Amino acid sequence: MSEEHRQYLKNIRKNKIFIISIQLLIIVFFIVLWQFLADKKIIDPFIFSSPKEVVKTIVNLHATNNLYHHIWVTLYEVLISFGLGTIIGIIIASLMWYNTNLAKILDPYLTILNSLPKIALGPIIIIWCGAGIEAIILMALLISVIVTIINIYQGFKEVDFLKIRLLKTFNASKTQIFFNLILPSNYSNIISNLKVSISMSFIGIIMGEFLVSKEGLGYLILYGSQVFNLDLVISGIVILAFMSSVMYYLVVLLEKKIINKN
Repeated sequence: MSEEHRQYLKNIRKNKIFIISIQLLIIVFFIVLWQFLADKKIIDPFIFSSPKEVVKTIVNLHATNNLYHHIWVTLYEVLISFGLGTIIGIIIASLMWYNTNLAKILDPYLTILNSLPKIALGPIIIIWCGAGIEAIILMALLISVIVTIINIYQGFKEVDFLKIRLLKTFNASKTQIFFNLILPSNYSNIISNLKVSISMSFIGIIMGEFLVSKEGLGYLILYGSQVFNLDLVISGIVILAFMSSVMYYLVVLLEKKIINKN
């Protein structure tokens, strides 16, 4: 390894450490400022809570054995909706690439469904699926799968046409073109869509839990708002933010492995 290359890698590591340090400092600054404003009564602690009260609430949930059950329920629902949404989205996007007529038929319906407020479908979903986990997962799928289909199909369409024509000159079938060009060219696009799909799944699951659930973090947040326990509401939001961050960084780790492999 040359000295220039070693210095280049060193600069990359320094920049990465700098970025992570700034990110952590922003979080620490926000927490300290939040606690300071609450202690000085500049903001109403009853309405805005405080980091100390959030920690106390989480510790209390842990002590009463309520914390991990609600976390697991929400995580289980998110993983199912995230997995199903990704698989269904990739399959339908692939079928649309294979059949342009199918893509033209589905395009207006996908646009309309994507723009439709999914919460408006809540009562219908409850009637169809009942007030259980099925309704919650369907709500999340309606929110995430449409975005997944649109984004992935758009990536499939944007693959260089000259490369496709080159493979056709070698008598490559459409299936061979898809698996040897279209899909590999969209690995980064699919991974980027996973990041979006995670947030959409969390949104859908929490909306569903607001409507029908009697367990999960969405239920905790709704219950806290009903009894004016803002400490519980904000604690639920903090836990959700932590969970979504962990899942996001798992996808980032997957992205790095795929990029390094290719």
